[in-house]
Amino acid sequence: MAIVDLVMPKMGESIMEATVLKWHKKPGDKVRMDETVLEIATDKVDSEVPSTGEGTITEILFKENDVVPVGTVIARIDTVGVGNSTAAPQAAPSSPPPPSVQPVQQSAPVTAQVAPAVVASGDGNRFYSPLVLNIAGKEGISMSELEQIPGTGNEGRVTKRDILSYVANRGNGQPAQSTPQPQVQPASQPQMQHAAPQEQSVQSQPAPAAPVQQPTPAPSAAPSNYGGNVEIVEMDRMRKLIADHMVRSKATSPHVTSFTECDVTNIVRWREKAKKEYEKKYGEKITFTPIFIEAIVNCIRKFPMINSSVDGDKILVKKDINIGMAAALPSGNLIVPVIKNADTKNLLGLTKDVNGLANAARTNKLKADDTQGGTFTMTNVGTFGSLMGTPIINQPQVAILAVGSIKKRPMVLETEDGDVIAIRHMMYLSLSYDHRIVDGSLGASFLTAVANELEAFDVNREI
Repeated sequence: MAIVDLVMPKMGESIMEATVLKWHKKPGDKVRMDETVLEIATDKVDSEVPSTGEGTITEILFKENDVVPVGTVIARIDTVGVGNSTAAPQAAPSSPPPPSVQPVQQSAPVTAQVAPAVVASGDGNRFYSPLVLNIAGKEGISMSELEQIPGTGNEGRVTKRDILSYVANRGNGQPAQSTPQPQVQPASQPQMQHAAPQEQSVQSQPAPAAPVQQPTPAPSAAPSNYGGNVEIVEMDRMRKLIADHMVRSKATSPHVTSFTECDVTNIVRWREKAKKEYEKKYGEKITFTPIFIEAIVNCIRKFPMINSSVDGDKILVKKDINIGMAAALPSGNLIVPVIKNADTKNLLGLTKDVNGLANAARTNKLKADDTQGGTFTMTNVGTFGSLMGTPIINQPQVAILAVGSIKKRPMVLETEDGDVIAIRHMMYLSLSYDHRIVDGSLGASFLTAVANELEAFDVNREI
């Protein structure tokens, strides 16, 4: 018998784990090469995992909704036949627990820091996914504090939603200063945040456990009775992820938003004149989005600090300019596919990328890597009729630009013969930025530069 291991695929440079959404096969089912075995989900994209062999499924090592690190064996396929199945039971006893524990050791930098805290906590040996550990590290959550967070995942695991909810409510609750009753809640013993690294300190303070009970109801605080005539709609997985991202962004970055307006009459006139010939010549429809992105890229070159992120007390200025653009999914949710190396592409190249990614979003064909690596984001709130918006930063970026709808308005123009009133196509721009590193002068200067770049568009530009 030849056994082929089906592993959790790596779907992007920064993606370290994925969630099992649905199994299409069960043990004993036959499977063909490249046939879909299961569906998985990352932070942004749902994908199908094809079979890497042809034969019979002998083992499935993870259940639906389990979070699995990339590279972990998730199923085994007998590529010879169903008859001999003696080899499978040898791995069966270790199949449920070990895949949950062993993959954590693959992320060495995190495990190396966490392991001592687990020992110090005594019997609080819970499993934490690499994503949860990374969030804990970035938010300064010690292992002892992590142990006290109630988990809603499989076997009481702390999920991404649990830790982000805890972070969002962290400042509202009382700080963990007292130790819970050790004989009742082992996972809450390391409640002594300041003494967690020292086991002796935990044992020497038999403080009352009452304050520890307060954070527990938060994740499940939804009332069972709702007043009035209401319809209860459960969030889908994507909406939950969006909610988590928005809460985390607001908790991470002090948001400031600046506004300006610009005259895009030249752009509107050029597009109206060129769109038919452009599509005939290149086979691509020209929209306003690639023109806006081209202006943003030119201004990022002048203000490189806008194209950065924050890591503790370090500012990481990105040399690559990867522009994310908010796009609507068929479900109504928004996703942000990324145009990689936008600074190396001309208007035609940007147009092809914009149209290709937008079409992939509409047809649910986006790949995980299509949403990774963004360094700056643009969102077109004008698509939905809004004049302007106050967008939320797409972490870990430090700024996001919103463009509003284009409206005809009477404007005062300065001419050689004096001021005149003329009908112009006007658009509002708004820039939300992380005030930790982007001051008002930088944010406003960048925003003004983008407006000036758009207003200076050559109406006679060659197609």
